[in-house]
Parts: sequence; C-alpha cells; structure tokens
Amino acid sequence: MSEEPQGQGWPPRDATVSAPAAQTPSGGARSPGQGRRGWRRFVPGWRLVLGALVLIALLLTGGFLAGYALVHIPSANATATAQSNVYLYEDGTLLARDGEVNRESVPLGQVPLTVRQAVLAAEDRDFYSQRAVDPKAMVRAAWNTLTGKGKQSGSTITQQYVKNYYLGQEQTLSRKWKEFFISIKLSREQSKDEILQGYLNTSYFGRNAYGVQAAAQAYYGKDIEEIDTAEGAYLATLLNAPSTFDVTTHPENRNAALARWNYTLGGMVKEKWLTPSERAAMTFPDPQRARSATGLSGQRGYVVQAVEEYLTGDAEGTVILDEKTLAAGGYRITTTLERAKQDAFTEAVTDQVTSRLDGERKADRNVRVGGASIDPATGRVVAMYGGVDYTRQYVNNATRRDYQVGSAFKPFVFASAVENHSRTQDGGRITPETLYDGTDRRRVEGWSGSRYAPENEDGISYGRITVTEATDKSVNAVYAQMAMDVGPATVRKTAIGLGIPADTPDLSASPSIALGPATPSVLDMAEAYATLADHGRHRAYTLVTKVTKDGVAVRLPKRAARQAVSREAADTTTGILQSVVDGGTGTAAQSAGRPAAGKTGTAEEDRAAWFAGYTPELATVVAVMGQDPDTGTQKSLYGAMGVARVNGGGAPARIWGQFTGLALADREIVEFELLLEPGAWQERSPTASSSPSEPGRGSGSPGRAPSRAPSRGPSVSGGPGETKAPESPPLPEAPPTVGEAPQEAEAGPVTEGVGRPETGEGAPFGGGSDGGAGDGGAPGEEAGPAGPAGPADPAGRPDPGAMTGPR
Repeated sequence: MSEEPQGQGWPPRDATVSAPAAQTPSGGARSPGQGRRGWRRFVPGWRLVLGALVLIALLLTGGFLAGYALVHIPSANATATAQSNVYLYEDGTLLARDGEVNRESVPLGQVPLTVRQAVLAAEDRDFYSQRAVDPKAMVRAAWNTLTGKGKQSGSTITQQYVKNYYLGQEQTLSRKWKEFFISIKLSREQSKDEILQGYLNTSYFGRNAYGVQAAAQAYYGKDIEEIDTAEGAYLATLLNAPSTFDVTTHPENRNAALARWNYTLGGMVKEKWLTPSERAAMTFPDPQRARSATGLSGQRGYVVQAVEEYLTGDAEGTVILDEKTLAAGGYRITTTLERAKQDAFTEAVTDQVTSRLDGERKADRNVRVGGASIDPATGRVVAMYGGVDYTRQYVNNATRRDYQVGSAFKPFVFASAVENHSRTQDGGRITPETLYDGTDRRRVEGWSGSRYAPENEDGISYGRITVTEATDKSVNAVYAQMAMDVGPATVRKTAIGLGIPADTPDLSASPSIALGPATPSVLDMAEAYATLADHGRHRAYTLVTKVTKDGVAVRLPKRAARQAVSREAADTTTGILQSVVDGGTGTAAQSAGRPAAGKTGTAEEDRAAWFAGYTPELATVVAVMGQDPDTGTQKSLYGAMGVARVNGGGAPARIWGQFTGLALADREIVEFELLLEPGAWQERSPTASSSPSEPGRGSGSPGRAPSRAPSRGPSVSGGPGETKAPESPPLPEAPPTVGEAPQEAEAGPVTEGVGRPETGEGAPFGGGSDGGAGDGGAPGEEAGPAGPAGPADPAGRPDPGAMTGPR
C-alpha cells in the first residue's frame, strides 16, 4: 500500500468506488425535500399534512363551540305563529276564515298516525332515530345541486321546522349556519313529537294553506282527522313541490305527482307502516278543485264582524275574549248559524228586493236590507243577513243602531200595559178590547210636558177604536195615549226587560216612545220579539256555541232565561199581533203559510221600513233602510223598487214570509198556545164603536180576536164583568172633514214617520238636526210627501198592503 496520504476529493484508486459526497459550502445537512425533482417538489410531506389536519380539526372544533355558544334559539317569526280564526256553522262545516295567513294549528294527536307516517316516508324516514342534522345528506345535497341534479335542501325535518318557525326561506350561508346550530339546540330542548307537530303546523302545502289542517280543508274539504292514508300521502307529496304537484291546477304535472305519491307509499311499505296488500288496494285520491279566495265576501264578513263583537263584549257587557287575544288568531269558533236558514234569508232578500232594483233608478242605489232570526226556545241566532256583500257594503245592517224602528215598538207598550195592569185616564183596564179615541192629532192627556198631539198616518181620524184595531192599523194617537196611561218610564223598563238595550239611542221616557223614535238594531228587536214568542221568557241572544284553541275549550257564559213579563202579558200581545197578520198592515207575512204574529213599522220620512214577527218556533225581524252609498247619510225610500213608498207591510213583510216559510219547510205547523189576560176579546155591543171621521178610510167595526186565537186552549180565561175600559172623553160633535185639522191640531205639513212631542223646554224628546222623529212634528218641521191612500175594501177599510207611513 502506498504511504502517500490520499487527498480529499481525489479520485479513488478503484474506479468502481464512487467519490464521497461533496459538502455544502456551509457544511450543513441537506433538507428533507431537497433533491426532489419534478412534481414531487409540490407534494407536502407527511408532517405538514398531519399538522394541517390538526389545525383544521382545532378550527372546526373551535368554530362549532363558538357557533353553539353564540347562536341562540330565537323567538318564532311572526308569519309562523300567525293563524286565522275559523268560523263554523252550527253543524261544524266551514263558514269563514279571517286573517291574512290561512293556518289553523292542531295538536299532533289530532293528525292521524298514517298521515304522520306518510310525511315521514316522504321527507325523513329516519326522523325518530337520527340526529337533528345529517351532515352526509347536506354534503350529498350540495353535490347534487352543484352537478345539476336539482336543488336539494339535504335538511332533516328538524332543520325544515327551524327554517319555517324561527328563520325564513332565504337561501344564504348565514341562514344555513344558524339553522344548523339552532336545530342541534332545539333537539335537546324539544321532543321528536313536539318538533314533528311544529313542522306539520308550519309547512306550506300550496293553495295558501299553511299547516296540515288548512291543507286538509283546501284539498279535500274536511278536517285533518278525517283524512285517510291515500289522501295523507298526497298531502305529504305536496311538501316537496306544493304548487307543482297540485294536479287540479297543473294537470300537466300529474305524472310527476303520481310518481312522488307512489314513492311516499312505497316508503311506508318499506318501513312496515303499510302492508303490500293495503298499498295495492289504494288509488290516487284526486283533490277537489281549487276554490277562489272568497275571504269575507257575501254574508261571511258580516257574520265574522258580529261574532267578534259578541266575543269581545256583547249587549250584556260579557267579555269572552279581549280584542288582542282574538286578533292573535288560532281560534275555532262554532256559531249558532244554520247554513240552510242563512241561504234561505239570502234567497228571500234576492227575490223580494235585490232582483227588483234597477240601476237606472236613483232611489234604488240607497236600498239596504238587514235581517236576523232567533230560536225563541234557546236564544240562538240561526240566521243573519247583513247586506248585499261585505266587500261592497261594510256596515252590518243587522247590528247597526241608527235607524228608527217606528211602530214596530208598539207591542212593547201594550205588553207593558197588561204586565202592569195599567188603566186608562178614566180608570178602565187596558185590554185588546179597550176603546180609545183614535182622532188624528188628538192631544195626549196626562202629559205634563209641552203639548204633544201625534198625527196618524195620512191624517186619518178613526174615532173610537179598540186596541186590537188600533194595532192592526197602527194608530199613533191611540198608542201615544196608551204609553202615557202606562207611564213612559214603565214602558221603557218593559222594553229593556224584553231585550232592548238600555243604552239604545232615543229610548226616552216620554209618550213618543210608543211610536218608535228609538234606534235598536235588527238583532236587538229580534231578541225582544223572541221574548214575546216564548211567553215572556227572555234569553239574551247567543251567536256562539263553542270556542276552542289548540284543542282547549274556552269557557262560555251561561245564558239563563228569566221571566221578563208574565205569560199573560206576552200571550195577549201575541194575540193582537196575530190580528195584524190576519187582517192588518202585515198581511203579506201570511205567505209563510203558518200561524204568525207581527208588527210593521216605518221610520220618519220613510227612511226605514220594518217587519218584526214570529211563529211559535222562530222570531225574525227584517228592515229595509235607505242610505246614500257615497255620503252614508240616511235617505228616504220614496220611489225605491218602483213603488211610491216602501213600508213595513211591503218588502219587509214579504221577505219575512218567504224566509219563514223556507226556514220551517221541513217542520210541522205548530199553533200558538196562549194564556190570555182576563177579559181579553170579550164580546161587546157594536154601538160602542163609532165610525172614522173620514169616510172610506177606516173601520168602525167592533174589535175582534185574531182568527187563530181559538188555539189558546183550555187556559184561556176572562169573562164578562172583567172589563173593558170605560169610554174615552166624547169626541167633538162635528169631526173635521177630509184635509181639515181638528181644533187642537198643530198647523203645518204632514210629517211621515214616528211621532214625537214638540221640542223645547219641558219637551219629553230632544230633537236632532232633522227635527227628530215625529208624526205630529213641531210647527215648521220639514215634512216628507204624503203618499196616496190605499183603495178601500167594501167595509171601508184601506187595503193593508197599500197602507203607508208610520205604523
């Protein structure tokens, strides 16, 4: 071996041995990635990958913890909690809905199990076993959306509920972020059943139906409890694409809807919620056609308005629900209204009034109609007519209190007389056969206020006339004096007891109270007449039989009956009102084809015409009113419907007759069973009555019992000696001739409508801007035109159907 040292970096002696690696100038070691060539230079080492994964895990964990801590469960959004109130007929069928959102929340137990299972089969089959969120489904949905396979949410039912109830429908990352964390939190605070219930009540099904109950009504016209499995599967199908899968609105999508329906049922079979044989027996349940959104049109709005007023404070001041609570919605309100009777009322008004209106006739644009019908035995309002259409005329003509009732008030005066055993100024007992002085503009005796001498219709003087005849002909002079004999304050008290609200405008304790200047509503009058029909027992009317929210019943006040007047007082009043229908001003009501009692009424200047009446089973009041559609001011009905004057014996009585006949068509005819006051309709000498002062305009025939009075039965009492009133003060020897005022009559033109005393100091009735109500108005009072007298019958009586003016 050579002893010469080997130099560093010298070539080896052995050529097969490679030279040692050269040192870097700095003498350091080589870096791990150094020396890589090509693409390998860009691949991170395992240490870098591991470090990045750890960092990402830390960030995700920190982000999750931060998100969970920072995102709270918010309050529900206003749209999710908004519900409509649902109004039902007494038989449970839908009458109306109010509110902007068509939703009625129901408890989960009210939804059939198969319907719930159909929803799960369509939307989330693992709902009860999986967690609140499904990350894999979210990733899969995102991938399908990106690759053009359709937009998919990838959300569980819990996430969909959170979106519906707490958030909104916007497609943003922030919303999805919140949805994710709220869903996790919510699953820890609510059970699966609670979440499913919320989901079913907040989901949109199309046809403006939010929630499964509204959907059941919209597509199948029934409540969710009645939905079967096939129908439930279709409702579940709609959740995927509500408008697209509506096969009646979009028949071109029927195949797609059928495919989704089959998918839903197939899922139920797969989950063993449905047997293959049950599935094979099912056919597609076509839904009903979509109905136009009628909302509160027609009579619906009037009914809703009346029911709301009843619930938030009725005539007796009873508050069942305060306004804010009711406005929040969600109530299911069963009314007392009967669909058939509602339809009958509308039909009668259409036939007797609406069809007779002419757009070219100026007076016809002012015509309004209101009506109400009550079952006397229960106080239930079975029908109501508020106007032609709530969306066109917003004021409910059945509940408004601004039109005088006129002579329809007179029966309350007579009932008060009998109830209080009242006597005339001469001391005679007031009965149907009591004779009064029916002279036109006869001064009321016993009144300490300013002089009051009401005018009869068309200025007719009847001479001595019985109470029955005075009621038949609606003689103002007789009833103003009778009110004085009874006592105006006593009459007022009786009227309130029968059902007229104490705060009714112009219900003043003066002799004019008899002629009806007061303005109770049609519904108020129906309640009072129902008291007479039920033999003097008063029941406050009711419009509601049941109210529930979320399946929980709201407590309703009890409506106990009380005896407002004695049976004798009520039944004797019924007797004279039968005579009005048999041969007085209300003969048009005979079209009902049943025993009936009633009274006509006409307001001052013919601004309203009334007919109030009843059978043993039904009390109904109808009013035709005049109102300017532009200004809202009251207008006379002269010339409306092509007749010179509209009075209670015309259109109102005809509506009453047609409605009553239709409403009771399926019931047997029932006679009145009356217990009369002693001495009612006892025989008397024909000479006790004198002829009217105007030949051909009145009857001097003796008073008579109504033609159906024999139905009084064995309880009829009274006999000779129990007495009719002594004669009133003698009449002037020479009655005034036609057109001539009696000696004590006030000068001035004839004023139509209800009577009233003069205004001024000591006057019993304060006049308004139009002079108030008054047949015999104060001097200088503006008068309406006098209508022509009706044709006389052979006995000299005017045709009741042609008689006009205040009755």
